[in-house]
Amino acid sequence: MPNPTAAMLVIGDEILSGRTRDANMHFLAGALTEAGIDLREVRVIGDTPQAIQDAVRALGAAHDHLFTSGGIGPTHDDITADNVAAAFGRAIGVREDARAVLQAHYDRAGIELNEARLRMARIPEGAELIDNPVSAAPGFRLENVYVMAGVPQIFEAMVASVLPTLTGGAPLISRSLTVERGEGDIAAPLADLAARHPALSIGSYPFQRHGAFGVNVVIRGQDAAEVDAAMGELAGMVG
Repeated sequence: MPNPTAAMLVIGDEILSGRTRDANMHFLAGALTEAGIDLREVRVIGDTPQAIQDAVRALGAAHDHLFTSGGIGPTHDDITADNVAAAFGRAIGVREDARAVLQAHYDRAGIELNEARLRMARIPEGAELIDNPVSAAPGFRLENVYVMAGVPQIFEAMVASVLPTLTGGAPLISRSLTVERGEGDIAAPLADLAARHPALSIGSYPFQRHGAFGVNVVIRGQDAAEVDAAMGELAGMVG
């Protein structure tokens, strides 16, 4: 049986402008690989209502899981929750369980739960909260869409709380070999190897070091024995 599939939607003008470097895609890809869930697509969009709604509908329909990152904070441009709700035709408002989580957090810190902070308790109708052990403000799951913060530390904590609830498949096994030859020299042997092992993913990643060209060849698959066999064939071919 094939592994479940996933997509990621990164939301934020600051990502597209280059002001902020996204780290969440790298983290999520590794976490999903270990869980046996195949991350198939990542899309980055700005803080535009229709773009968020369209992307949520398209990616959520195409994959078993959709993870979003960004746009659920306290400011006016944090519009992800509203537009995920709109994508599903759901109402959204301050929910008492989310308010209680925030109230307890800010009471402990001696900080007022003002109207801006209360925006983070606005949850679409029918959604389940995602725990945030870092700063309390929850994410949420609506159908197969997991809406999470953009701050990497918080995003990672939310992913850690979500993954145990998901059913994964076989983890992806990866092996690599560094070949001190140009990519053009090994292209034909690699094509032959890939043809003999269609169930595996075989990628070549060239580099230049000390004036010489080389290639890192990475073989990935779910069957450890086949991955190891292909790696052995590769070593024999380029040795």
